[in-house]
Amino acid sequence: MKDLLYYQDAMIKQFTAQVIRTGIDYNRPFIVLSNTAFYPTGGGQPNDTGFINDIRVINVEKVEEEIRHYVEGDISSLDGEIVGVLDWERRFDHMQQHCGQHILTAAFVELFDFATVSFHLGNELVTIDLDTEIVSEEQLVLAEKRANEIILENRPIESKWVTKEELSNYQLRKDVSVDEDIRLVIIPDYDYNGCGGTHPNSTGQVSAIKILGTEKMKKNTRVSFVCGKRVLDQLGMRKNVLSNVARQLSVPEEHSAEALLKVLNGVKATEKALEDAQNKLLEYEAKELAANCKDGVIAAAYKDRTIQDLQKLGRAITAQNSMAVALFVADNDDKLQFIAARGANIEKSMKDVSSAILPLINGKGGGNDNIIQGGGEKLLSADELLAKMKNLFL
Repeated sequence: MKDLLYYQDAMIKQFTAQVIRTGIDYNRPFIVLSNTAFYPTGGGQPNDTGFINDIRVINVEKVEEEIRHYVEGDISSLDGEIVGVLDWERRFDHMQQHCGQHILTAAFVELFDFATVSFHLGNELVTIDLDTEIVSEEQLVLAEKRANEIILENRPIESKWVTKEELSNYQLRKDVSVDEDIRLVIIPDYDYNGCGGTHPNSTGQVSAIKILGTEKMKKNTRVSFVCGKRVLDQLGMRKNVLSNVARQLSVPEEHSAEALLKVLNGVKATEKALEDAQNKLLEYEAKELAANCKDGVIAAAYKDRTIQDLQKLGRAITAQNSMAVALFVADNDDKLQFIAARGANIEKSMKDVSSAILPLINGKGGGNDNIIQGGGEKLLSADELLAKMKNLFL
C-alpha cells in the first residue's frame, strides 16, 4: 500500500500508469491500473474523481486487493499507458476537511478529554461525534480557537508506516484497528493518529476551521464544522442571506436581528388577535346553530373546514346546551372529516358514533365519550355521511 501514488505524494494531480485490466462490475465498467493517485473511498474520506485519458472516473473503490476505477465511457479499446488527471478541487477539499477533523478532534482531546467516536465528511458539512452528552458554548469556542492556532502555526504534517511493535513509541490518540500496513498521520507535538486518508503537507493548507453547530446524538454530541474553502462558501452563503433579510427589513445588516425580532413579535400579536376574533366568530356561529336545534341534534356539513374548527364549534355548542349533540362533517380535499360532541346531560357515548361511521369511509379516529373526531375516504358525500350520523340519534 505504501507504494500507491496517493501515499507517496498526496499533492499529485496528474500521473501515468499502465492498464492492468478492465472489467464490468454489476453493469459498471472499471479499470485497474499499475498504480494510481485516485483515492478510493475509505476511512471516512470519499473517493476521488477525474479522468483516465478522456474517460470520466466517477467512483474509486478498493475491492479485495485491487483498486477499481469505475468510469463513464467505452473501455473496450483501453490498453497500455494512460494519463490520469484528478479533480483537484474535490481532492484538495477532502484533504482540507479530513486534516481539519484531525486537528479539531485533537483540540477537544487536549482541552477537555472529549474523544471522537465517529466522523463523517459530507458534501457540505463535516461532523464528528464526541463521547460526551454536553458541550458548552465556551468549550466550542476554545476548541475552535485552539484548532485555528495549530493551523496558523503551519506545522508540518508527516505520514509514517510502522509495525505493530513500533506503535508503543507514539502517543496515539486512539488505538489502531489493523495489524499490518499501519500508517500514522502526525502533527508533531500535537496529534498522532492511525489514518489511511490523504492530507496536505502542512496545517496551514487547511486555512481555517469554523464550528457551525451541535446536536444531541443519543449519549454523544455531534459537532458540525467546515474547513478551508468551505469556510468561505459558508461565509458567502450567510452573507447573502443576511443581506437579503436586511434589505427586506430596510435596515443595516448589523440591526437585522433586532428588526426581525420586532417583526416576529408583531406577527405573534396579529396572530393572537386573529385567533381571538375567530373564536368570537365561532361563539356567535355556535349560538346561531344552537338556536335552530331540532330534537337536541345540531348538524351541519361544510366544505374546506379544518377539524380543529369543527372541534371548537362542537365544544362551544355543547357548553351552551347540556342537552345538545353536535354533529359536523367537512369535505376537505380528498377526504371527509367529522366530529361528534355531546352536552353534559347526554348519556349516549360519542364513541358509538365513531364505531358506526368510520367503517363507512375506511377511516380512523379517536376521542372519548364526550367528543370524537375522525376522517377517511370520500366513499360518501358529506351530506350522506351527516345523514348517517343523524340517524344514530333518531
